[in-house]
Amino acid sequence: MDHHSSSDVRARSRVTVDGPERAPHRSMYRATGLTDQDFRQPFIGVANLATEVTPCNFHLHQVTREVKAGVREAGGTPIEFPAITVSDAIAMGHQGMKGSLISREIIADSIEIVTFAEGFDALVAVGGCDKNLPGILMAAARLNVPTVVLYGGTMMPGQFRGKSVSVEDVFEAVGAHAAGRMSDEELDELERVACPGPGTCGGLFTANTMGTLVETLGMAKLGTSAIPAMHPERQVAARQVGKQILDTLAQGIRPRDVLTVKAFENAIRVAAALGGSTNSVLHLMAIAGEAKVPLTLEDFDRISRETPHIGNLKPGGEYLMADLFRVGGVPLILRRLLDAGLLHEDALTITGRTLGEEIREFPLPDDPEAERVVYPVAKPLHPDGALVILKGNLASEGAVLKITDPSGKVSFRGRARVFDGEENAFHAISQGEIQSGDVVVIRYEGPQGGPGMREMLSVTAAIVGQGHVSDVAMVTDGRFSGATRGPMVGHVSPEAWVGGVIALVEDGDEIIIDSERRQLTVNVPDEELERRRARWVRPDPQYTEGALAKYQRLFASASLGARTTIWDS
Repeated sequence: MDHHSSSDVRARSRVTVDGPERAPHRSMYRATGLTDQDFRQPFIGVANLATEVTPCNFHLHQVTREVKAGVREAGGTPIEFPAITVSDAIAMGHQGMKGSLISREIIADSIEIVTFAEGFDALVAVGGCDKNLPGILMAAARLNVPTVVLYGGTMMPGQFRGKSVSVEDVFEAVGAHAAGRMSDEELDELERVACPGPGTCGGLFTANTMGTLVETLGMAKLGTSAIPAMHPERQVAARQVGKQILDTLAQGIRPRDVLTVKAFENAIRVAAALGGSTNSVLHLMAIAGEAKVPLTLEDFDRISRETPHIGNLKPGGEYLMADLFRVGGVPLILRRLLDAGLLHEDALTITGRTLGEEIREFPLPDDPEAERVVYPVAKPLHPDGALVILKGNLASEGAVLKITDPSGKVSFRGRARVFDGEENAFHAISQGEIQSGDVVVIRYEGPQGGPGMREMLSVTAAIVGQGHVSDVAMVTDGRFSGATRGPMVGHVSPEAWVGGVIALVEDGDEIIIDSERRQLTVNVPDEELERRRARWVRPDPQYTEGALAKYQRLFASASLGARTTIWDS
């Protein structure tokens, strides 16, 4: 296999620390404790996204410590550096969520810049919360230096009155409380037990979806993503990852060798088979853009149509990520799809072996519950995948729907209730103003219009919490949380801010959502839409300075993954 194996594994760091003219550089490094031996070894950048703003990343200092120990054992010199994290859960439901997608770009930029500036020979990146793994993979694709990714793992489920719960249950409880279906005392009790310790949100929401996909893409060691954050195996896996990066570097395997069309098709397949987060569409599009892999929304729809939905995982199913770990983790899912001939098994991974070779050698526990957590392909939950791309006059570039309904399809006609911005919609829902048959339209929340394309979990959970699981729909140019369920359509493109048709919808218009026909339409004649367009005025931007104003000008369409690399959009 012809990788870029220059025999010099120190080709990059040599430039920064070798020779008499680099005496000042070595002097600076000696102040941090590096020795003559360290200078003779490859420099491994270790991006640590630990933070106290979220339990998802709270424990990553311990994980990173083990990674660095593994690097040293394998003859490398680890150099740790930080990158930011925004907690989506804490940012949810207010202006702060506009910083979330921007944080993905800042994570990618910061890892790229530090690795570039310091001349690291290879990279290990350790992340948790939703935007961490996509940001890491975008940086890896840009840099194209040998990289191994390690996900920090999920939190354990909380226990509430005899059942397992996660933060999704608390968001939905807010809606139930507002509707008088839950008392102050019950909400307080649930709040205190739902998140029992460090790790990411428990269901197959965005963080766990991306953890699953980083293994599927071949950028992480197989079996590392589903280990719960506080499980002792997490530390063992971290040390193995530290050793793995030296092997990946020696073989000259780079991210763009791994991030191929086949790898992305495998990732789409797994996201569809599991009913993973709709955000996976946005992130895979963005990562593919950085890796220069031609991926379109049509690829998601094509693959989803021919993929059985087998993951019985929250929010659409019953189980949490910690349950998946018990029955075999991500390798169980991959094994099911591999045995059914649904994966490209010749896709390369960071070990230098193919995905098929890795999966076949991974020991799976013999657990009778495995068939309830991940159904057999021959007896799936639904015959086709849970991620659906809709088009129509309301979304000429596409929109994304995740099917969580037990029927496996969505067919909805309803009256538009139009809101400019999330807060106005949340207020109306909280006041009980949304009725059965309504389609809540939330606009000016796209990548540019928000800016930052907020997630709407507070809104969707409030709707579901009030008992409207399938009789109220939502359409937005913003995003959803991986914890969202119900007939909710996001990523509507083109967005309202650039004059997309969603900007022209009025209260009372009939909106049609049809998953089988892949349709998202507003039942208004073209001539009337043109009359409305002539009157349309873009609202003033809410942010005229600082990072939000900057990113408003840089973001591309959600249909391209909302990347900020504007020169090729």
